Amino acid sequence: MRLSKDIIKVIQDKDLEFDSISHELLVRTGYVDQVASGIYTWLTPGLRVIEKIEKIIREELDALGSLEIAMPSLHPASLWQQSGRWDSVDVLYKLKSRYGDKDYVLGASHEEIVTPLATKYIKSYRDLPLSLYQIGTKYRDEARAKSGVLRGMEFRMKDMYSFHDSQEDLDRYYQKVKEAYLQIFRRIGLDDVKVTEASGGDFSKKHSHEFTVLTPAGEVEIVYCESCSFAQNHEVVSKALESCPDCGDSVKTGKAIEIANIFDLGTSFSKNFELTYTNDKGTNKPVYMGCYGIGITRLVGAVVELHNDDEGIAWPESVAPYHVHLANLTAKTTPFGDLVYRTLQAEGITVLYDDREQVSPGEKIDSIRSDGTPAAPDRVGAQWGYDRAQRTQWRTYPQATLARRSYKAKRIFLELIWGFVYLR
Repeated sequence: MRLSKDIIKVIQDKDLEFDSISHELLVRTGYVDQVASGIYTWLTPGLRVIEKIEKIIREELDALGSLEIAMPSLHPASLWQQSGRWDSVDVLYKLKSRYGDKDYVLGASHEEIVTPLATKYIKSYRDLPLSLYQIGTKYRDEARAKSGVLRGMEFRMKDMYSFHDSQEDLDRYYQKVKEAYLQIFRRIGLDDVKVTEASGGDFSKKHSHEFTVLTPAGEVEIVYCESCSFAQNHEVVSKALESCPDCGDSVKTGKAIEIANIFDLGTSFSKNFELTYTNDKGTNKPVYMGCYGIGITRLVGAVVELHNDDEGIAWPESVAPYHVHLANLTAKTTPFGDLVYRTLQAEGITVLYDDREQVSPGEKIDSIRSDGTPAAPDRVGAQWGYDRAQRTQWRTYPQATLARRSYKAKRIFLELIWGFVYLR
């Protein structure tokens, strides 16, 4: 993408206030624009990050055999009344139509939509198991939206729902989803994710599992063990723990961001919506359900909280909006810059090309340093000969990783410009 055709710029306004690192970096470097507290416009590079995360999620869920659908954001109030959650869920946006005095809800979750849907398609044990997922926008009337995209009132989310003929089959699938989630997070660049036991909240009377990452920006307090996989949300810890109940080693406490959760719903929604199936003996039985969520926009914030340095964001390659940030510092090198830009694009390497004519080299350098593109210099020298290659490093992964994308691109790197990120 050419920056001359875009609105991206580094925001230097020192009067702006931020309550987390990710909030500041995403706003200042042009990934999001804050409309109001908890409400954001996702700009071009931010949208590219979201699209890459969603692609990874789709690949892993498709491998599980789950089917993607798209459900409405506007729900009839009658469905939430039927489930019993109309009065118990306090974050619902409730709307009244101007016609016919009808009540509606903006979707905070979709059990009330997907369960009636399943009643139309699940009739026999031969129709089970079934797994459905969607990626879309959720709305929650948060009492205090904060920390940028980590807690919003409107946000993107992946929610999946599974249907089973027995508790045992649900348990097996539940474990498969755990493993798929951890694989998703590893691919995104989050290697140390705690699978944390938590309460069922508004979804289930059983305990659930949250997927959390430790960071000072976190709102969840967890107790965890570094020697094994034990982790619990502080709200379900029954007594003060001095040692790990699983391995006996000492435990720690820390703040964490909840990036995903999974719930064993049992038959609670099935009973409310009369979702049943006929087993192989001809007996009518309730369907067992699970639900599984990933907060996609929150995940972007979590990645930034864990992947940043003194210069700004340092995106993992798998979710970086661009592989290379190319900056043309003088008018005389424009033809050469255009050549490098076109060649890299032709080889499948995504490039953010700063070809703006009325912007100073200093501003372009600031943009390169802060936007998090993997191929970006980490320091700048005073001289601008070929020795600048000695001051150019791959910020978040080695040169060889990027170069392997194409022998032709590698030759461009080595023969035409060496470090090539700056052209002067």
